[in-house]
Amino acid sequence: MNEAIKHSQVEVNGVRLHLAEQGEGPLVLLLHGFPESWYSWRHQFGPLAEAGYRVVAPDQRGYARSSQPEDVDKYSLLHLVGDVTALIGALGEERAVLVGHDWGAPVAWATAALRPDLVRGVAGLSVPPLPLGGPPPLTAARENFGEGFYQIYFQEPGRADAELAADIRSSLRRILCGIQPDGVPRPWIVPEGQGLLDTVPEPERLPDWLTEADLDAFTADYAPHGERAFTGGLNWYRNLDRNAELLAAFTGVTVEVPALYIAGDQDLVNAMLPPGALAHLLGRLPRLHGHVRLPDTGHWTQQERPAEVTAALLDFLASLDK
Repeated sequence: MNEAIKHSQVEVNGVRLHLAEQGEGPLVLLLHGFPESWYSWRHQFGPLAEAGYRVVAPDQRGYARSSQPEDVDKYSLLHLVGDVTALIGALGEERAVLVGHDWGAPVAWATAALRPDLVRGVAGLSVPPLPLGGPPPLTAARENFGEGFYQIYFQEPGRADAELAADIRSSLRRILCGIQPDGVPRPWIVPEGQGLLDTVPEPERLPDWLTEADLDAFTADYAPHGERAFTGGLNWYRNLDRNAELLAAFTGVTVEVPALYIAGDQDLVNAMLPPGALAHLLGRLPRLHGHVRLPDTGHWTQQERPAEVTAALLDFLASLDK
């Protein structure tokens, strides 16, 4: 049996990242999304470590127990890719397999596209490999979903930050349980005159995949930042248009390393993609190992369906040259 998950900190690119780690062997980096932390991978640590892998999940830049730069400009996708590349070296490794969920997926896809020399394979959960560069994405979001679209709502500095930080545990519970209360994929829209949390009421009970202890763990991760508990993660969204500008030179770049895509059929991301877009995006993966579509599964992929996600990851990892 492997030892318990170990916690440590490492300095990369001027930020301090909190790491959770278990196991020995080829490196697998697990990259969380919003509003989560390393803890979102709690079900994957043991099985992957027991299968012979060194599993490391950082709290990414601005999140949870990691440090939070003040400047919004410090959260571009290039900064985030830089953190991953530096982390591989800081861990004493030359290459890694990257697994990302939600916002962690674009970081994983972009790292694989820009630094394939460091990436043995890449798996994205929920979010497919979106193009690097291209038109400003917030312009299209406004046209398609209006000013109430959550990514637009997040742009105003301080607004969503204050709403979410007012009661960290309640905010996490509402978002994790409430962005898809009926299992129907639809964009997250804040109607005019309402606040963000008005759209995600308190759940009557927790879903089977989330416990009170889980909420305690997430809340403890976020609490140290106080009123800025969610600001780091929100700043990732505030760089969406800037990312397209900074990565203009890489428009059309594909992901040339072995790849896996996993998504739930009820994920709200499905409702944000135009018809036929997913097939086009997966076409950016010439070495696609598989597309795993999980029935009756929403946005929180690896938490909602831990056994299925872990099995798909182990199958993918076994297919890679060690």
